[in-house]
Amino acid sequence: MADEAAFELSEEGAPVLSLRGDWTVDTIASLELEMRALAAKLVPGAALDVSKLGRFDVAGAYLVDRTFREGPAGSERIAVRGAHENALALLAAARKSAVPPAPPPERTHGLQGFFERVGKAASALGVEIIETVGFFGETLVVLGRLALKPQRIRWVSVVHTMEVAGLNALPIVMLLSFFVGLVIAYLGARILGDFGASVFTVELVALSVLREFAVVITAILLAGRTNSAFTAEIGAMKMRQEIDAMRTMRIDPMEALVATRVIAMLVMTPILNFAAMMSGIFGGLLVSWWTLGISPAMFFARVAEVVAQQNFWVGFVKAPVFALVLAIIACRQGLKVGGDVGSLGSRVTASVVQAIFMVILLDAMFALWFLEMNW
Repeated sequence: MADEAAFELSEEGAPVLSLRGDWTVDTIASLELEMRALAAKLVPGAALDVSKLGRFDVAGAYLVDRTFREGPAGSERIAVRGAHENALALLAAARKSAVPPAPPPERTHGLQGFFERVGKAASALGVEIIETVGFFGETLVVLGRLALKPQRIRWVSVVHTMEVAGLNALPIVMLLSFFVGLVIAYLGARILGDFGASVFTVELVALSVLREFAVVITAILLAGRTNSAFTAEIGAMKMRQEIDAMRTMRIDPMEALVATRVIAMLVMTPILNFAAMMSGIFGGLLVSWWTLGISPAMFFARVAEVVAQQNFWVGFVKAPVFALVLAIIACRQGLKVGGDVGSLGSRVTASVVQAIFMVILLDAMFALWFLEMNW
């Protein structure tokens, strides 16, 4: 049974702190406040007497060392009197591992502080762009290597990712695209009807869904659903040191984790995009049939007559580009996760935000390019 921890301070001459009983993690809890108050009484030259000390562990050594370190007698070493088998070693270890409190961050205010924060943000953005471009190039190299040796592709992982990240997202993609097509047709019928041009609702639905809305809705849903899942999965593996174990077994994480997800996204995103196109047009067809009396046969006949095929391809060619960007951002953020849960949460958030931003930016660039090409 453990002896109760106690101490006595002798102030005759140089103060001497005498320890009695067992100073372990189980016995020192009640002494924490008393030892903190005692620190102010340990003037320079104070010593520690361990001749009556019983069992001693790291917790007890830390409490004693903190008392001497925080008081006026704080010094590099503690003068120890008496003999104990491990007191000196434990006190030295506690002093060596002691970390001083971090100084409060210096914050500049006013105009200087504003420009300092803007500069830091710009610098971080530049580093992020450079690292993302570098990861993009590394991914392309890995994909090229796998294209030359297809037997190295992990097809089981690819098919599993296609199902989880692509096929399971099909219902929500189609449902949302259906409602978007329905709203576009309804607004078009109301607004164009004021000008006696309600029949052009068909062109409005077809052009907007085929060129823009279907692929953008698909990409944004994948950014929120699939990107977060990819980043969380790879980040959890990074936290559990599974990726380090893969490297130890000579398994390239770029091939096993990144390439499989990129291939799965390149296959499934165009399929989801096509489903979103058909669903959005179907929503516009229902509204046109219900409010304007345009039959399905007439609707499709007008689409085939007025809407050029290139509008379908304009929306369709964006899907693989969005898929590549989304997968690369998700995997890179997952591999950047540190060893704590806070890092995982911040990387998942960054993955989703960056993915949505890049989808909107690339879509705007595509729109300008196709406009210049008269597509």
